[in-house]
This record gives sequence, C-alpha cells and structure tokens, in this order.
Amino acid sequence: MSLDIFSAFIIGLLGSGHCLAMCGGITTILTSAIDKPRAQPITQASEQGDIPINLVSTPSSCSPQTSRLNLVLLYHFGRIATYCFIGAIVGFTGSIAAKNIGLPIAGLRLVAAVFVILLGLYIGQWLLWLNRVESLGKGLWRYLSPLAKHVIPVDTSKKALGLGALWGWLPCGLVYSTLTWALASGNSLTGAAIMLFFGLGTLPALVALSLGIGSIKNLLVNTAFRKTMAISLITYGIYSFIVAYQVMF
Repeated sequence: MSLDIFSAFIIGLLGSGHCLAMCGGITTILTSAIDKPRAQPITQASEQGDIPINLVSTPSSCSPQTSRLNLVLLYHFGRIATYCFIGAIVGFTGSIAAKNIGLPIAGLRLVAAVFVILLGLYIGQWLLWLNRVESLGKGLWRYLSPLAKHVIPVDTSKKALGLGALWGWLPCGLVYSTLTWALASGNSLTGAAIMLFFGLGTLPALVALSLGIGSIKNLLVNTAFRKTMAISLITYGIYSFIVAYQVMF
C-alpha cells in the first residue's frame, strides 16, 4: 500500500467526526426508514446552510428479509463508489496537468499538504476557511439533491445504493481536501484508490451511528478527542509539505 493511499485512510478515520455532522443525519434517516414506516416529512439539516435537502418518506415496504445492516452497507458502498469515480476523474486531471501543462507533481503535493493543514484547523474549529471551499460544490448539489425523492423511503437495495451514490456528491471540505491528494497522484487509478481508502476510513463512525453504537459517536464528538485529531492532521500536513518542498526545490 502506497503512503498516499494509507494517508487517505488515516484522513478519513481522523476526520470521521466531521462526517457525523455531514452524513449523520441522512444515516439516521436511513435507519429510521428501515425500522418503521413514516408518513410525515423528514428534513435533512445540512451544514451547507442554504442548500435545500427535503426528504419526504412514505410508508416503507421493506421486507423482513432485508436487514438494516445490508441496506446501511449498500448506502455506504454507493457513497464510496461516487468518491472513487470523482477521484479517478481528478487523478486523470492531475496527469493531464503534469504532462501537457508541465505542472510538477511535487507542486500538487504542496497544495495537498496545505489542504490537510486547513482540514486540521477546520476540524479543530480554529480556522473555518474550508467552508469557502465547500461552497464550490453548492451549485451542482442544488441540481442533484432533488433526486433524493426517488430513493426515499429506502426500502430496497437499489434505493440504498442510489441514495449513497447521490450523497457522495454532498459538498464536504473533508472530501475536497482528500481529492487534492488524488489530484497530486497524477493517475486515475491511484486517484480512485485514494478515495476508496478515504471512504473506508470514514466507515467505522458512520456504520456505528447507523447501528446505534453511541459510544463511538460520543468519542468522535468529544472536544478533546476532536482537537487531538485536528493536531494530528496538522502535524501530518506540515510533514507532507516539508517533504514535497524538498522534492520540488
């Protein structure tokens, strides 16, 4: 396993507390739709503020054979598949930039390291500059979010997969920060692999939330633990910046 891929997994794992805020609501809705029928509107509150995400659930026809865990895993499989797709595109873009424009890969790694530092500052609540980066995806999300009505309630495997694939496009600073590593890889397959392992890193927290394991959620939202994760990311970002700088200069 290359260092970049392993790093992406660690970023996903350390930043998964942020995932609880971004994807925790939809994960809870998913679980609720499986557990019991609902006839009232369900609204997913997003940190994006002005992005409308109105999910209306109707009585679920989920069969007894369809377990909660299967649907939850399919949802996350769809989410991670979208990450891989975007990572492949971004990695290919990096290769084009390196070959045709002459942009050095080491320069892209410098940018990726800066974003890891910004991510750490964001998770630690010391500097929220990544909010501006997240806003870049709002335009596309406004067109995609209404599609959620076609996969709610989540009462089949296809709907769980589709909801996850859709939610992979949710504007997220954590995802965008990791995509800079996919860009710096300069390769579509490596870019997809980086986003795959990033997605796997986010799984423990979100699956635990889906299954009602509150102890993991409490740990990830704990202020001291969150700041420790943030400092770890900042330290890694600084180290990566120094290495990329030495290679470039």
